[in-house]
Amino acid sequence: MRDETKCIHCGYTPKNSEPKMVPIVQSTTYVFDSTQEVGDVFDEPTKALIYSRFANPTVMAVEQKIADLEGGIGAMCTSSGQAATLLAILNLCKVGGSFISTSQIYGGTVNLFAVTLKNYGIECIFVDADADEETIGAAVRENTRLIFGETIANPALSVLDIEKFARIAHSHKIPLIMDNTFATPILCKPFEFGADIVVHSTSKYMDGHAVQVGGVIVDSGNFDWTNGKFPEFTEPDESYHGITYVGNYGKAAYIIKARMQLMRDYGAYPAANSAFLLNLGLETLAVRMERYCKNALEVANYLAASDKIEKVIYPGLESDKYYPLAKKYLKGTSGVISFIIKGGKDNAVKFMDGLKLASIEVHVADIRTCVLHPASATHRQLTEEQLFAAGINPGMIRFSVGLESVEDIIEDIEQSLSKV
Repeated sequence: MRDETKCIHCGYTPKNSEPKMVPIVQSTTYVFDSTQEVGDVFDEPTKALIYSRFANPTVMAVEQKIADLEGGIGAMCTSSGQAATLLAILNLCKVGGSFISTSQIYGGTVNLFAVTLKNYGIECIFVDADADEETIGAAVRENTRLIFGETIANPALSVLDIEKFARIAHSHKIPLIMDNTFATPILCKPFEFGADIVVHSTSKYMDGHAVQVGGVIVDSGNFDWTNGKFPEFTEPDESYHGITYVGNYGKAAYIIKARMQLMRDYGAYPAANSAFLLNLGLETLAVRMERYCKNALEVANYLAASDKIEKVIYPGLESDKYYPLAKKYLKGTSGVISFIIKGGKDNAVKFMDGLKLASIEVHVADIRTCVLHPASATHRQLTEEQLFAAGINPGMIRFSVGLESVEDIIEDIEQSLSKV
């Protein structure tokens, strides 16, 4: 099936006289016919449903749909995008370990990596995504467990050279984890370019309607966990009666370990109702992404022609430095634009406060146009040095183009710019 069909049909196939829509299984627990059957499931948790901290039928349908869209072997939904990123890292890293991340990533992720994980004894080594392979490869240490990057960085809107980072990671026998939130699998499938694990904040384009907070980890099933660097996948897990993840689950070792170890202990699983709402968004994802890209390109061109705009950052513009990478890896460059108004922060605030259709909110990738000043909001906790490393000018505005009439969006921008 093509993506448009997968969005609608994957994950759940009703049988004779069953509900057409994915049912909401609003239950925390499941019953068994005997004590032995309960014991068998605790020995082998993938045998049946145990408890909705691990898995739930509604959420499982969504997990399968997202795995199919990404071309992965399996997926695990989480309660937020941050939880997905955290568990994806913790599935490979422990105290005394390190990992590499590009510096051009979401501010909340920078804080997670540079502060919180550091407090737990895991070091993040930040690198410039545009550096050459030799420079980036030199940052890998003996205890480095993975490389992390964003397909389209939020809000720097840099496009990652996925094949370059996959080569670096694989040359050191470690996996590449990609945050594919802004691209979604409709615009880019990182597994096709060598990535091994993908994470998403499903709160963004996948949902599209700002009604649920969630995340997901998707496993390609392609990485070789038996290469000697990851004994936790090949040696017995005593917390599960000596199961070996590669031995028992083969290519699905990573995603099964994430569920059986980390979801068991951290319990960051989404509610069934949240998954139901997410599925509604996924059903229209393909058609929405096409419209987001179309509207955003028109808005970007309008802004680029304005004498009040210092710079427009949108990889869909031929003038953008990441345009060649966007053409190589993406089928569109999403609906998010970053731009800098002449006059710096004061004029940026004046412009934002003058908007009537677009709303100021701590969100992005919605059907409604929304706007944010990253330096004073999502990236407020970063130092000035970290801001510039993440590709963020203090006067930058993140403009998330919605699905309204593009003429109305541009008219709103025009009337507000006239006051600056």
